[in-house]
Order: sequence, then C-alpha cells, then structure tokens
Amino acid sequence: MATVFTTAAEAVADITSGSSLAVGGFGLCGIPDELIAAIAAGDATDLEVFSNNCGVDDHGLGVLLSAGRIRRITASYVGENKEFARQYLAGEVEVELTPQGTLAERLRAGGTGVPAFYTPAGVGTMVADGGLPWRYSADGSVAVASLAKEVRDFRGKPYVLEESITADFALVHAHTADTDGNLVFNKAARNFNPLVAMAGRICIAQVEHLVESGALDPDHVHLPGIFTARIVHTGAQDKRIEKRTTRAGAASS
Repeated sequence: MATVFTTAAEAVADITSGSSLAVGGFGLCGIPDELIAAIAAGDATDLEVFSNNCGVDDHGLGVLLSAGRIRRITASYVGENKEFARQYLAGEVEVELTPQGTLAERLRAGGTGVPAFYTPAGVGTMVADGGLPWRYSADGSVAVASLAKEVRDFRGKPYVLEESITADFALVHAHTADTDGNLVFNKAARNFNPLVAMAGRICIAQVEHLVESGALDPDHVHLPGIFTARIVHTGAQDKRIEKRTTRAGAASS
C-alpha cells in the first residue's frame, strides 16, 4: 500500500543532492509540477534527470534547470526551453539526447528488469557510432562525447544495443489514485508517466483526485499500485500550455 503524504515537500524530503530522477510528462502535459516545485524549494542539487524534455524556462523542470540544480539530463529533445539550450551549448549541463521511442523503451526495460535491448532506431547515425556531444567546453569544443555502441545483425538487419534506465526516484502526475497506489492518467497526460513510474526505485505520484481502496474499476487502472510508493493529493490545477497558436478571428460583416 502506498503512503499518502499531506504535502509535496514531505513526499520529496529525502531527495538529496546527487539523486537521479525519472520525471513524467511531455512538454508541459502531465508533468509533476508540484513535486518539482517542492524539490526546487529545498536544497538538493547535482541532480541527474531522465525525462522527455526539460519543461520551459519558468515551469516544470525548467525551474530546477534555471537554478543550476541539474547536472545531467537524458532527454529526447530540448523543446521550448531556451535556458536548456543555452546551458547545454555553454557546457553548464551534460545532455544525452536519445530517440524518443528509445527513451520510452529504456524506461520500460528498466522497470521490468531488462538490462538492455536491441533497436533499429539510431543505426548508421552518431547515436550508434558515437560522437554525440554530451558536454561542451566553455570555448565551444566538445568536452564529453558519446561512445560507440554495439551493433548486431538480426535476420539481415542491423540493430543497436541500448541500456535500460533506472532512477532513485520517479516523479509522476496522475488524474486519479486510490490509497493502494493504483493510478489512472487523463488521456494524453498518460504519455511517459507509467514508464517513468516503473523505472524509479521510489515512485512519488501527485494526483488530482484520491479515492479509497476498491473504488477504482480494475479494468480502468493504467498503472498498478505495486509501482507506487508515495501519493500526494494536490487537487486539480490550471494546465499550462507550452506553445499557444491561434488564428485571427473572422472579420465581422
């Protein structure tokens, strides 16, 4: 049974400097923003993060990044975060960019105890051949680059070996949870959250709605409670939109 915490600060209190965090969300959809804010209010630094992206400059993981609290990030894209791009190019943060599907499978594999797997994604590129800049020097030269990975042929087609991901903590956002830790995600906000939850040794979930054990239909549960260690009932929140595009209204007749 998961432990229910009153505040996000209590739930993340043992996240210390040097911890590794797997963080759910895609852009700003389904991100555990309350948990991230609670970490930012503490003093943990030198964090290693695994997440699809790094929020935006003033929200989500961007808050930790702007404060200089993240040492290394494994992500699939930089996104709308200008500070992320600046720190990467200035050599202030180490970044491992990986194909999005590969990142998802690395998290899933870590959660199921699979140490590594072969995938065709990245074969014939620097993802497999090595040389991707992980960290730049202040003068713009490459200080740390990725190493070449094993490539093998299966049925006449090359595949690259990718290692799975596990983290000290997983931070996720769910629409509904019961007190046993069973989680339900809302539509596209499911995204990386179940995979992240599986990959973390201690999964902390901020939830909009909390119900008693037995209240959820088992067929509606997206992530079983065996993966969830802690729950924080944050309530419904205003949803930030990462990038809003609109068209001009039609001229009145």
